[in-house]
Order: sequence, then C-alpha cells, then structure tokens
Amino acid sequence: MGKFPITLNIFLFGIGMVHFLVAAQDDVFWTMALFYFYSLDGIYRILKPRSWIVLTVGLLLSLLSLTLHEHDQLTVKAILVLLALYILAARISMIVTQREEMRQLYDQLRGEYRKVKRLNLAAERDARLEERTKIARDIHDSVGHRLTALIMKLEMLSIQRKTEDYTELKRMASESLEETRQAVRALNIEENEGIATVVHLIRKLEAESHIMVQFTVKQGVLSASLSNDKSVALYRVIQEALTNAMRHAQTREVRVTLGKSATGAIAFEIENSLHKATSFKEGFGISMMRKRVGELGGSLEVIQTNNKFVVSGMIPSEG
Repeated sequence: MGKFPITLNIFLFGIGMVHFLVAAQDDVFWTMALFYFYSLDGIYRILKPRSWIVLTVGLLLSLLSLTLHEHDQLTVKAILVLLALYILAARISMIVTQREEMRQLYDQLRGEYRKVKRLNLAAERDARLEERTKIARDIHDSVGHRLTALIMKLEMLSIQRKTEDYTELKRMASESLEETRQAVRALNIEENEGIATVVHLIRKLEAESHIMVQFTVKQGVLSASLSNDKSVALYRVIQEALTNAMRHAQTREVRVTLGKSATGAIAFEIENSLHKATSFKEGFGISMMRKRVGELGGSLEVIQTNNKFVVSGMIPSEG
C-alpha cells in the first residue's frame, strides 16, 4: 500500500481525536462514531505494528469518553457496541495478517520444495549421464578398437591377396565401426536437447554418408519435450531408414519429415524414391527398431510401393 492512503488515514484519525476532546456533550456520540469509523478503517490500511497503536489509542479514548462526559444509557450502550466492533475489527485484522504470514511461509516452503526437487532431478540426470558416458567409453574402447584392428588386418590381407571376399569383409567391418560410433554419439545425447540434437545428428550423418536429406520440421516439434530414451530411439529409426536407403535405393536423396500428431506425439516419416520395384524383406535392423519404438509406447510402419519406400510412425512426447 502506498504512503498517501496511510497518511490520509492518520490525518483523519487525528481530526476525530481533536473533535472528541473539544466537542460538547451532545456531540460526543457522533464524534465517537466518526472516530471509530476512521480508526476501524485504519486497522486494515496500516501495517500490523502500527494498527495496534491505533487500537490502544481507541481503547483509551473510549474509557476517557465514559469518564469525562455524562451519557444516557443509550449512548453508553452505543459506545460499547462500537468498542466491541472495534475490537472485532482488530481481531479480524490479526487473523488476516496471520493468514498472510502463513501464505508467505507456504510460498517459501513450496519454493524450497521445488528447489530440492530440481536438485534431485539434476542429480539423477547427472547419474544417468555418467552411466551413459561410461557405457559409451566402454563401447568405444572395446568394440571400436577391435573393429579398427580388424579393418587394418583386412586391409593388409586385401593387398596381399586381391580377392573380393576381403574387400567385402572390410566394407562390412567399416559399416559396423560407423554404426558403433553413431551409437556412442547417441548415448551422449543430453535429455534437455531432445529433437534439436536428433536433427543435428542426422545432419552430421548426412554429411558423413554423402546423401542429401530434405528435412521438414513442422511447427511445434523443436519445442516438444522428449526423454533421452525416446530421442535415441527416434535417431536410431531415422538412421536405420537412411542406411536402408543407401543400400537399396537407386537415389541418394531422402525426405525426412518430423511433425506432431493430434495427441501430441512426435510423428516421423522417412521416404526415398525407387526407380525400380524390388522385393522387400524386413531385416533385423527394422525389426529391432519396431520393437524398441513399441516398448516406448509408439508405433512404426514400413511401406513399399512401386516407386517409393516409406518408414513412418510416432513416439509419445513427454508433454
């Protein structure tokens, strides 16, 4: 509350007191009524410590009015009623003040609770990140190094014995090494980065694989909340679809669309053109992705027509 209403209330309160002290006997009742009106109003307008000053002065003046002036029975009763209302107003003011203090205390406790909750979530998140980092490091140090050594040996054998078998084995080992690296990168996705990180990783995969990805990200997708498990699953689905396109399609152009369904889930569609229809049999990679997405409450469909191959589905968001 500003200073002006408080100053005005004190000024009017002072006028009431002066009028009471100098008023004639017939005017005492109305003087006291005026005094009580402004002092009652002051109970609500002045802060708690000062309101008790107003209450104390009011009680003293009430006793003084009964002592210094002669009153009839009706006037005395009226003054006593006004005094009771005055005390009641003070009590209500105290209750309101206590409730305000309790509300402030509740807000403080709620703020502390939220702070502790954020700290716990941050600690859990740090623990998960540490565990994923350890797994990624173990994969890189064991599988990655072994595959690198295998590729080097196959390179030497392919030079010594120029056969297509060694070249094919080297190609398969190189692809396995690249998939291992992609898995390590996916394990390092931060939970709060979500869709934006998935898009970044796909762009990186596009550059490394020398394919052209036409990315369409519809409104509201980048701001969608997605857990780490779902982010990794979405990335792996798109990665597997791009890998299939590189292996089987006659073109190196792929269209990737990310949107939101009516239920708020993240909808995805990966489409590549086919110049000639070929027989399609669902491989291990697609089967595993379908299972993984299903475990997260989503769905995945694979459709092949005469001129295109489409992988589509949806993953529930956290919002």
